[in-house]
Amino acid sequence: MTFRQLVASDFAAIRDRDPAARGRIETALTYPGLHAIVAHRIAHKLWKANWKFAARLLSYLARAATGIDIHPGAKIAGGFFIDHGSGVVIGETAEVGRDVTLYHGVTLGGVSWSPGKRHPTLEDGVMVGAGAKILGPITVRAGARVGANSVVVEEVPAETTVVGIPARIVQTDRPVSQTYRVDLNHHLIPDPVGRALAQMTDRIAFLEARLAARDRTGAALDRSAPTTKTDSCSVHQDRLPH
Repeated sequence: MTFRQLVASDFAAIRDRDPAARGRIETALTYPGLHAIVAHRIAHKLWKANWKFAARLLSYLARAATGIDIHPGAKIAGGFFIDHGSGVVIGETAEVGRDVTLYHGVTLGGVSWSPGKRHPTLEDGVMVGAGAKILGPITVRAGARVGANSVVVEEVPAETTVVGIPARIVQTDRPVSQTYRVDLNHHLIPDPVGRALAQMTDRIAFLEARLAARDRTGAALDRSAPTTKTDSCSVHQDRLPH
């Protein structure tokens, strides 16, 4: 895609995925995520042309203006959308596919000082929730979702949802949104802690019911025990010689 086509796809992504985006002029002037990705696309061209200092300077100025830090070496395909944007960090060797959505506070970071590939790859249609950290040269496969504040250090299969620290799979059958090309229902990500608490509550209720039934049985036996003892004594006394 040409530079113009890439920027047009980024602009269209905002219009498609954010219901708060009203007018075209408002979207163009008030979305820091759009400003950051436009600056990055220019800086990336400078980086590939070996104008390293100019690329880093432009990236620095964009970070100061938007609060979004994208290294000019990162490879980002079209339809990229950063919602709100503040605190997003994307490392030098990160690769981002088409129609990817990031929320504020997301980090695509490295875990090694070694040269070469050290940042994650996000395939097409990935959604990353607010505050999530994806670390190392791992791959988040197409259509996957990463829950807010998760820390991902291993590969994420396609069309799955991961949450937690470290992130683990909690859902594999992701429903497809009928409104947007990218499913933004990250508030519907299952809560594994809440699920475990619900299971514990059900188990406690079951055990309490069993204990209550056992108590009722024991009370019934206690009430019948004296009567049985008296009757047996009476029979024994009847058998004694007078």
